[in-house]
Amino acid sequence: MPASPVKDKNYDLVHEVQMVLENAWRVDNYIKDAEKSGDNELAEWFRLIQNNNMKAGEQGKRMLAMRLQRENG
Repeated sequence: MPASPVKDKNYDLVHEVQMVLENAWRVDNYIKDAEKSGDNELAEWFRLIQNNNMKAGEQGKRMLAMRLQRENG
């Protein structure tokens, strides 16, 4: 992956929050696929991944809000 053209730690944080939340959304389809095929073990594993991504996304959003408030306030 090429380096970001924007050399800014907050941009990096925004980008990563977007990525983990997008992955949480994508994994929802994987959960449904696993459930349709009757593979509850796999569906549960995907739920764990989804939960971890949601937690990381929420932490990142809080971190970004605090950083922007400190820098602009």
